[in-house]
Amino acid sequence: MGALDWAKVVHQHQWWRLFSCIWLHAGLIHLIVNMMSLLFIGIRLEQQFGFVRIGIIYLLSGFGGSVLSALFLRSHYISVGASGALFGLLGSMLSELIMNWTIYSNKAAAITTLLFIIAINLAIGILPHADNFAHIGGFVSGFLFGFVLLARPQFGWMERHELPQTDQPPKYKTYQYALWGAALLLLLVGFVVGLAMLFKGKNGNDGCHWCRYLNCVPSSRWKCST
Repeated sequence: MGALDWAKVVHQHQWWRLFSCIWLHAGLIHLIVNMMSLLFIGIRLEQQFGFVRIGIIYLLSGFGGSVLSALFLRSHYISVGASGALFGLLGSMLSELIMNWTIYSNKAAAITTLLFIIAINLAIGILPHADNFAHIGGFVSGFLFGFVLLARPQFGWMERHELPQTDQPPKYKTYQYALWGAALLLLLVGFVVGLAMLFKGKNGNDGCHWCRYLNCVPSSRWKCST
């Protein structure tokens, strides 16, 4: 019904499942938890940056999470949920804080709180029945998209056109341009390589034998094969 199913994506060319799975949930509780998380995370970002930029980050982060999930989970599971997109918003909050570092007060408290929230949510993802690869892929995608889309001017921008051009301070700092370029390059390379591997039927676990523990850590209380 639109869930992320590796076999259907790769062998039946149903690439749209990489997007459609973001809008599906495994039950009412799953839906409510994700929508409450979206309200908590998304309202602040949308108020500050507008629904267009945040919508782009949300959608493409979910797509990035789907690609990584399909590469590693392959035909063993199907996956649904907006968690990858939500982790993308968390990632963009972190990169926005780094990108616009100089305009914030209480920087240490803000970044410590955000890192704590991210770490707790990623740790929950190592439990069974959670698709932590979608979480990780969404987080990394959102983190990079935050550098690309959420930069703010760091100096007062003077719009008095009668002043000479040289008297106007730069709108953005050099480090912001550097982060923007590096993030954009990593996004392009990451999506191209990831999609190429996926549609060639590559198994991400072949090149990373320990990566399966990022999705589930076995214990005496549960099995990761369920």
